[in-house]
Amino acid sequence: MKTFQCGSLVPGCAWETSAEEEAEVVRRAVDHLRSAHGEATVRENMVENIKQRISEDTARKAAS
Repeated sequence: MKTFQCGSLVPGCAWETSAEEEAEVVRRAVDHLRSAHGEATVRENMVENIKQRISEDTARKAAS
């Protein structure tokens, strides 16, 4: 399970998401940046920043 915590990119934001696939985590994070943070355009460098902050959530994987 892969997890992204928005606060690692946008200080103070408590939103997070998890999914099996990195691509799904990135999609959800981009949607969140658009809706919650008003990012009309998410550039490639922002996608790379998201990818760098995705972690493997071994605790959730073990619980599954």
